[in-house]
Amino acid sequence: MAKKKEAEPQADGGDVRPKVAPRLQRHYREQVRGKLLEEFGYPSAMQMPTLQKIAINVGIGEASKNAKLLDSVIEELGLITGQRPVIRRAKKAISNFSLREGMPVGVSVTLRRERMWEFFDRFVNVAVPRIRDFRGLSTRSFDGRGNYTIGIREQLIFPEIEYDKVAQIHGMDITIVTSATRDDEGIALLRHLGMPFRGEVPVIVAA
Repeated sequence: MAKKKEAEPQADGGDVRPKVAPRLQRHYREQVRGKLLEEFGYPSAMQMPTLQKIAINVGIGEASKNAKLLDSVIEELGLITGQRPVIRRAKKAISNFSLREGMPVGVSVTLRRERMWEFFDRFVNVAVPRIRDFRGLSTRSFDGRGNYTIGIREQLIFPEIEYDKVAQIHGMDITIVTSATRDDEGIALLRHLGMPFRGEVPVIVAA
C-alpha cells in the first residue's frame, strides 16, 4: 500500500496549515447567526446580515501643509488598522479655504475580511471602553440601511498609540458597513457582536 504523501512546506517556508478565523468571526458563525435567525426568522441563511467592511477616515486639516504631521497621521492609522492608509486629495481648488487641487485633505483605510473582524474586536473590547466618560454608544448613528458611523475625538483610545510619540491629537470617523437592509437588523447584529450601546448590558464574547 502506497504511503500517504505528507504536505510539503511552501517555497517561502510558510506554514501550510489552514488559517484560523479571527475570534469574533468564529463567534458570529457559531453564536450570532443563530440568534439573528431566532430574532428575525430569515427564510435563508444568505439573508442574515454580516459585516462587509469598515472604513476609517481622518481629516488632516493643517497637516496638509505640514509633511511631518501628515506622516505622523499615516503612521498612526497604519498602527491602529494594520494596513497602509491612503491619502485623499482635493479634487478641485477652493480659494476661500486656501485649498489647491491635489492637496491632501484626509487619510483613509478600508478594512475587509480578517483585518475587518480583528479591528472590530479590538475596537469594541479594548478601545471603546477607554473613551473618556464613556456611557455607551448611541443607536442614532445608523443611516437607515443598517450601517453605523461613530466619530472618535482622540486616537489615544487605541492601545497601539503611545502618548509620548503623538505629534497632534486628532479624531477620526469609523463607518461599519453591514449587509443589513434596515437599522433594527444592523443594531441587532452589532449588539450580538459586542457593541456596547447606551443603556444596554454589553455582550461578553468568550475567547
